[in-house]
Amino acid sequence: MSANAAIDALWPGKPYPRGATWDGMGVNFALFSESAERVELCVFDASGRNEIARLNLREQTDQVFHGYLPQARPGLLYGYRVYGPYRPQDGHRFNGNKLLLDPYARNIVGTIRWHDALFGYRVGSAQADLSFDRRDSAPYLPRCKVIESAFTWGDDRPPNVPWHETVIYELHVGGFTKLHPDVPAELRGTYAGLSCAPVVDHFKRLGVTTVELMPVHSFLDDRHLVERGLRNYWGYNTIGYFAPEHRYSASGKISEFKTMVRTLHEAGIEVILDVVYNHTAEGNELGPTLAFRGIDNASYYRLASGSPRHYQDFTGCGNTLNMQHPRVLQLLMDSLRYWVTEMHVDGFRFDLASALARELHAVDRLSAFFDILRQDPVLSRVKLIAEPWDLGSGGYQVGNFPVGWAEWNDKYRDTMRAYWKGEGGVIGEFAQRLTGSSDLYNRSSRKPYASINFIAAHDGFTIADVVTYNDKHNEANGEENRDGHGHNLSWNCGIEGPTDDVDVRALRARQQRNFITTLLLSQGVPMLLAGDEMGRTQRGNNNAYCQDNEISWLDWTQSDDQRALLAFTQRVMALRAAHPVFRRRDFFQGRPLHGSTVRDIVWLQPNGTEMGEQAWGEDHARALAVFLSGDGLNEVDGRGRAVRDDSFLVMFNADSNEVRFELPSGLVPQTGELLIDTSLVTSMDADRSDPPFNTGEPYVLAARSLALVRFKMSPKP
Repeated sequence: MSANAAIDALWPGKPYPRGATWDGMGVNFALFSESAERVELCVFDASGRNEIARLNLREQTDQVFHGYLPQARPGLLYGYRVYGPYRPQDGHRFNGNKLLLDPYARNIVGTIRWHDALFGYRVGSAQADLSFDRRDSAPYLPRCKVIESAFTWGDDRPPNVPWHETVIYELHVGGFTKLHPDVPAELRGTYAGLSCAPVVDHFKRLGVTTVELMPVHSFLDDRHLVERGLRNYWGYNTIGYFAPEHRYSASGKISEFKTMVRTLHEAGIEVILDVVYNHTAEGNELGPTLAFRGIDNASYYRLASGSPRHYQDFTGCGNTLNMQHPRVLQLLMDSLRYWVTEMHVDGFRFDLASALARELHAVDRLSAFFDILRQDPVLSRVKLIAEPWDLGSGGYQVGNFPVGWAEWNDKYRDTMRAYWKGEGGVIGEFAQRLTGSSDLYNRSSRKPYASINFIAAHDGFTIADVVTYNDKHNEANGEENRDGHGHNLSWNCGIEGPTDDVDVRALRARQQRNFITTLLLSQGVPMLLAGDEMGRTQRGNNNAYCQDNEISWLDWTQSDDQRALLAFTQRVMALRAAHPVFRRRDFFQGRPLHGSTVRDIVWLQPNGTEMGEQAWGEDHARALAVFLSGDGLNEVDGRGRAVRDDSFLVMFNADSNEVRFELPSGLVPQTGELLIDTSLVTSMDADRSDPPFNTGEPYVLAARSLALVRFKMSPKP
């Protein structure tokens, strides 16, 4: 079609819904811009290389430019050019020479080709961003693509796993199956690969209920990384909040993502997305003009008070989205609803969530963002998880998010690492974190499952590296090892890095079992980093954000030690799932409940006496035990019956020497079963009976080990 024919065919259209929407007869286009003077819809041929029409969106309703293109169909490639003042000193950066991506695009295809023409100003000019660049950026920018949204979901239903039964597994779509030998080569590293039977079987055998996908919103590789031969592997560089990242698609079709979700749901597994609504890939005032900046810079971004040429940066990524503007807040909410209603995801983990809650400068628990989410009939029913900090003043908000939110609890991570490293003076906080962090969450009437407990996550050491390296080794990132956190609370067990020393390797294996067992026996929601169940290493790199290679990819070739760790993890997972005493819905009370004569929890010193105030404060103390009563759950099942469970004794010893544990008579039954001793490699073999445990005899627990004893519940009278 010629440009004139296309212009003659353009109808007024409607201002809602935003984006490009096919109705079976044609496509409606709607784009918000508060300060733009003119908007052109740019249409490309099927190759995406040739711009075949520029259509002036003459209609404007409530600051939304719109038009309808009859006979247009799914597959049409498009972008926008937006015209208005170029006055960076006033916060306006319009430049009609720059092709722009639609913030509501459902599909973004192609790869960015970095070129100076992508910048609104003349790169290298003495005037910096105050200058104006007239080159066309279209040859270098990806294209938006109109989609067909129909999909046969069948009887797909959300698994709706209760929070207290949830076990989260954080993974990277690309890296998880990239090396999987049982996934067809053409599907590795894709949404389709993640839904292959061997992968789903791994999830089910492991016992996870919920997979948390690292960012899958369309994102870009930073220019400085591409020029160094690297990529933005993690994906925290969003440019499209409705479009699944194309590099993870084997077919190039949106239906591939939907098929993945449907397949995982059929297996009873939830899908949570890690989302980045705090900033975009456009960076600071020296960044490129790709979408939001060129559409309406002053509306989409938080600009510096008194100096709107610059950006408020609470994220460390150059800019912060302006959640104070109703249209930007609407964009976020529309995106979230889209992923729930159209893509059927089960929840979200919000990156740097504190940045979303800032009304002016402070983090406000009652900001519009929280209010809207809480009352929304769709979003208030899915899982909401905060990374409860940002890089701005007052941004650290662990424990301060509202009811209905769960939080990544980095206090849990740091405490558990410090304890098993052997640091003194931490057993009091260790007990708090093990029992659900009531000091953080009980004060606001929240539950133990508000705490997302983790030892390792994508950002930082894997569990295997926590016990293998004292220091970060990020040389491959090309920043002379300056990047990444220096406070890792790790311990290499005596030798830095890989070793053939038998004793060191045995200690590292034991420490991994300690971490995994502690995580899965803690109150709250455990989150396991993909591969930690198999001893995955990143070779000491604790900031592998740019490593799209074997450093980050999951290696499915397992040694005997790794297979043993996987089997161990599977059994501890099953143990947690079978016993509600490890996944309580309420905090411990420390007293008898419902007529029981036994308290729900009792803390013990190794000599059998109860922990007192002085014992909690002893700097040298590195060993303690806890008795968990199965009669003290204070819960009822779906039929209104009191929930009962076996009782358990857990003994912890982070000391460098063995410790003798004695139990006071009358606290627990005379005999029990030893389920776990992490110092005994064979203690979790599936084909053996659990050895008896006599509470009348001291139990000698080896250095840096934990032991778990079960006492079966007595029959109901």
